[in-house]
Amino acid sequence: MPIIHIVLFEFKPTIGHEKVADVCKRMLALPQKCLHPNSQQPYVKGYGGGRDTSLEGLQGAFSHGFVSEFQSEEDRKYYLEKDPAHLEFVASLDGLVENVQVVDFEPGKF
Repeated sequence: MPIIHIVLFEFKPTIGHEKVADVCKRMLALPQKCLHPNSQQPYVKGYGGGRDTSLEGLQGAFSHGFVSEFQSEEDRKYYLEKDPAHLEFVASLDGLVENVQVVDFEPGKF
């Protein structure tokens, strides 16, 4: 069963638009850079994201959101713990992000 991975970013108020745009571009490029350790093929599925446009006003300080899909728990675990491209990206956020929120779920599983 697929796993949906949602990440929300609250950027530091001192970070300019150009740096935010750079982070977003690099985040959206991860599916092409994250390769499965055995097949050396992209394994992150259904990727997308961008700036919040909600009219509800419930997003708090989170301004950007990203959604990805993994086909298995093993793929998600590799992405989070070992994938060099993802780990490099996470390290590059130091000093740029005030807060991150992550929610993962399996569709239809309660």
